[in-house]
Amino acid sequence: MSTTKQVRAGSVLIGGGAPISIQSMTNTDTRDVAATLDQIKRLAAAGCDLVRVSVYDRACAGAVRALVDGSPVPLVADIHFDHTLAIAAMENGIHKMRINPGNIGGADKVRQVADCAKAHHVPIRIGVNAGSLEKDILNQYGGLTAQGMVDSALRHVKLLEEAHFDDIVISLKASDVPLTVEAYRLMHKVCDYPLHLGVTEAGLPGQGTVKSAIGIGALLLDGIGDTVRVSLTGDPVREPQAALEILRALDLRKGIRFVSCPTCGRTQINVEAVAQRMTQEFAGVEEPITVAVMGCVVNGPGEARDADIALCGGKDCGALYIKGRFVRKLTGDLGEAMSQAVREFLGNRD
Repeated sequence: MSTTKQVRAGSVLIGGGAPISIQSMTNTDTRDVAATLDQIKRLAAAGCDLVRVSVYDRACAGAVRALVDGSPVPLVADIHFDHTLAIAAMENGIHKMRINPGNIGGADKVRQVADCAKAHHVPIRIGVNAGSLEKDILNQYGGLTAQGMVDSALRHVKLLEEAHFDDIVISLKASDVPLTVEAYRLMHKVCDYPLHLGVTEAGLPGQGTVKSAIGIGALLLDGIGDTVRVSLTGDPVREPQAALEILRALDLRKGIRFVSCPTCGRTQINVEAVAQRMTQEFAGVEEPITVAVMGCVVNGPGEARDADIALCGGKDCGALYIKGRFVRKLTGDLGEAMSQAVREFLGNRD
């Protein structure tokens, strides 16, 4: 976990040793309060700690109050070009802003936004995207580079600091994973502002999930990053689900850890079906336990010793282990039998 300055977005702390938070963004029409609130609630249920909404006109800014009042998690306003929308969103209760001070209309307008943010205790994320880097920086480095992204971010930081504002979060996103990782590593060396991690425009679930896991995971393993967003095309609810898996894989979030073997010719039970049922049925459980589903006796007993609860496959049956000790033989519907065993295990922990 990185050591950075800490900011507060509503009830969520970012940086300074706070738990790494998960973000996503709605893709509804922000002016449609009912539809947007419904998606916000789905995102929160899927694991989001913060949700961002686009504020692109006065009607969106006006909808912010109802969205804030109805949301179970703090909200972030995404603003471009119009500083009055930023001010209106903050006056309507938004908890955090995402802007680029350089495109908001000059130093005076940046100061107005900063003054409003200070008055309402709203942090500002400076969001640098590789696809919209300033022309002079591209010319300076002969194209897109990680250092150019850092220079762009620091230019925006300076505008806010000159307005005597430092409740800042920074992101430096590209669709290219190595470029993204390099940019964040460089930024981590030169400032102590919290960093919002993400690989932008990562693509569809699958390829996009892999790209995000590599980029975000590499940085988190370096101790870099304070809040994350996995950017995937389609239903945004998939984003916090993927982010949770990344954090759990790195032991940065509590939850059931699922282990299952890839199967081979020795396998005589349907490992995939049992493992899928376990993953789906207990995905929302935050108990820090390990559940293993293994297909045969080669690696099964070894994994059983390390798991809290494990199924080791035999011929159309399985051996149930709890805390490394054999408990009983399971037969019939192994998915149901294993689910019942997990439920009993969880119940005995209460």
